[in-house]
Amino acid sequence: MFVIIGYIIVLGSVFGGFALAGGHLAALLQPIELLMIGGAAAGAFVTANGTKVIKATIKSLPILLKGSKFNKALYMELLALLYEILAKVRKEGLMAIESDVDTPHDSPLFSKYPMILSDHHAVEFLTDYLRIMVGGNLNAFEIENLMDNEIETHHHEGQVPISALTKAADGMPAFGIVAAVMGVVHTMSNADKPPAELGLMVAHALVGTFLGILLGYGFVGPLATLLEHRLNESSKLLECIKITLLASLNGYAPQVAVEFGRKVLYSTERPSFSELEDHVKQAKSR
Repeated sequence: MFVIIGYIIVLGSVFGGFALAGGHLAALLQPIELLMIGGAAAGAFVTANGTKVIKATIKSLPILLKGSKFNKALYMELLALLYEILAKVRKEGLMAIESDVDTPHDSPLFSKYPMILSDHHAVEFLTDYLRIMVGGNLNAFEIENLMDNEIETHHHEGQVPISALTKAADGMPAFGIVAAVMGVVHTMSNADKPPAELGLMVAHALVGTFLGILLGYGFVGPLATLLEHRLNESSKLLECIKITLLASLNGYAPQVAVEFGRKVLYSTERPSFSELEDHVKQAKSR
């Protein structure tokens, strides 16, 4: 939603300001310039990126039209789930969660938290390390190193479409210059035309530079920045799981381990201690 609102603000400010200054909006309607800039940018994007990068970029774009799912409600569900899992382990032993870990989508424990269950990255990360804990073959330091490596890999993988979009945005002003130069070449080849017509042709050529800069910094560039914010939020979710499980492995009680996880969250999404406590009680009652 905010992507659409942002685009409306960009277009309203630029074209509205141009119109208020006495400019004619019809002069900016240059589909040929758009074809040259958009086509060249798309061609360069395909050339620079393989199938995997193109698919990852296309897959990530629709997500940006929705609001971020990484809010306080999601983290409250995560921390409540972690508390229940750790409390069950403390009471009944690690083997008690084996069936929950193997089939989380059929688990009565996981089913209480649909927001977490719908995030396959979080579920996979959590169940993988719970499975390792059940196996009991690695100590806390080895598991922490493995978690760090996986989170780093997740972050690097998420950077792929961000880098592709950033480079595409950086190249669009240059393609705008290419379109403008082509327009100037066309103008010079018609030097015998009257000055009024030549002036119009030059104006049309300069629109290419304008469109390249506008598309690069007003439309494509912000998408890369927004993707980076979402990536950081998704990594923070995994970090919360990591800190909570490590605290439990180091001997802390479930209430304390969950508090460790709560403390690493961003302040804008971090639930208070009482909010989390009330949510855990409600979940347990269900």
